[in-house]
This record gives sequence, structure tokens and C-alpha cells, in this order.
Amino acid sequence: MALSCVSATMGSSTRLLRSVLGASHCHRAAVPFCTAVTSGRVKVNGVSLHYQRTGWGDHVVLLLPGALGSSQTDFGPQLKYMNKELFTVIGWDPRGYGFSIPPARDYPTDFYERDAKDAVDLMQALNFKKFSLLGWSDGGITALIAAGSYPSLIHKLIVWGANAYVAEEDLELYNAVKDITKWSPKMREPMEKLYGEEYFAKTFAAWVEAMGNFRRKSDGNICRHLLPLIDCPTLIVHGLKDALVPLFHPHSLHKQMKNSRLHLMPEGKHNLHLKYAEEFNRLVEDFLWSTELSQ
Repeated sequence: MALSCVSATMGSSTRLLRSVLGASHCHRAAVPFCTAVTSGRVKVNGVSLHYQRTGWGDHVVLLLPGALGSSQTDFGPQLKYMNKELFTVIGWDPRGYGFSIPPARDYPTDFYERDAKDAVDLMQALNFKKFSLLGWSDGGITALIAAGSYPSLIHKLIVWGANAYVAEEDLELYNAVKDITKWSPKMREPMEKLYGEEYFAKTFAAWVEAMGNFRRKSDGNICRHLLPLIDCPTLIVHGLKDALVPLFHPHSLHKQMKNSRLHLMPEGKHNLHLKYAEEFNRLVEDFLWSTELSQ
């Protein structure tokens, strides 16, 4: 769960072959459009949701951002560099985040389930009947819920920096960063530029309170009950230097998800997909492609 806001060369002959095979799916005249990142809006469940789209591949992937995150702030390297011949990549801004405002963000007890339904319904509105999920941090939790609640729609699942429950240790970490005035300017300024100081501070504090509510109820459970229902191929990635998500969380996910694989990145921090984007993108593409070949 943790916080998104604190935070092209095909090297081998195999990857080159994939690129050549994928290229047949896009007409030459469409290439300029396909390689661009375009934006749009769709009204879903009473809210105008903002999304970004790139690529033309047959395998459709949805990127799910972290708390207070957006498609562009959280997934720039994935939108720019993921293989556009193999994948159609969709990034979205959950309601109350990024450019999906209004409405203002709130945190009712079922906000993760609400986000999961919004995400799935957005993809259905875009005429994608089945797709894979890449969820970071809070977006990883949303992805877990979507995969457990709508299994027939989810092709593959990749999560990192995510957890299925709130432990006392987690709450201590969240409370330690609740006061955004203590953040470094490098971490704080991009979010204040996107949201304004007041909205950012108020919304982030509300998120921390919502985490406390999970801890006080149901023994911290968010979505542990759904993990056994996830049957799609799943990759759990975790950075061993992640200061916001303790190592016991990815191990717990892996233990409870029958069709999962755990990949640890020794130098990875919470934002490993940004800091080590090339390695992360290669890992993701290989996982998605290898499971494609096996089906």
C-alpha cells in the first residue's frame, strides 16, 4: 500500500523476435499514432475518469497508480518505453486523483473496492474485454481486489509495493510521514504543483486516517480474503530497500496466492519502477510474454 507520492534497445535476439512478431499487428500508417501517448476521458459510475493510452499490441495492460498518484506522475517510463508493438498500455487516474477531479477524493470504508470497480468498468467502456493489471502501492491493492473480484476479466497480474492488510508497523510508517511540511522539497513540490498545497495536505492526511481505520477494524484486513480467489498468473515484485512496505508483505502475498512468483530486487526502493525503469520494464515484459507463450 504505501505512498506513490513519497517516493530502445532490444538487447537480445529473443526480444528482437518479439518486436518483429508484434509489428505485424499495426498498420504502417498507424505507427505515429500508436507510439504517441494520447489522453481521453470516459464517464464511469458517474465520474469522468481521465486515462492515457499508448501502443497497439494485442496484450492490453492497465497501470494502477499509488495513493494520490496519477498515470503520468507514477508511470512515465512505462508509458514511454514499454514495447508498443506487443502491448496496448492504459494508464488511469482514479477518482479524486490527477485529472479525474472532480470529485474531490474521499476514503469511505470501501474505497479500494470502489477503485477496483471503476478501473474494471473503465476498461470495459474502452472495449477491452480482458486485460492485465500492473499495480503499484495503493494501486497494487486495487489490482489485487480487481483480480479477486473479477477473475474472468484479468489476464495476468503484477504488483509491487503493495500489501493486503495494515500491520502496526505499517501504521507507524504512515504516521511518520503524515505531516507533508516535513517532506523534502523534491518529494513535496511535484504533488503540490499537481494538486495545490491545501488539497494535497488534506487528502494525504485523510489517506493516513483511512489506513488507521483499517488497522482498528478487522485485524487490519484490506483484501486478504480475496487472495485465494486470484487464479491468474501473478508476479510480485519487491525492493529490498523499500522503506514503506516491510518485507513480510510480499512474502505473505506470495504464500496466499497459488499462481504467484516473487521477484526481489536487492537495490530496489518503493519507486523501483521509476528508479530502475529499464530493468523493471524488461522484467514485466518478459513475464507477460512468457505466460502468453504458455497459453
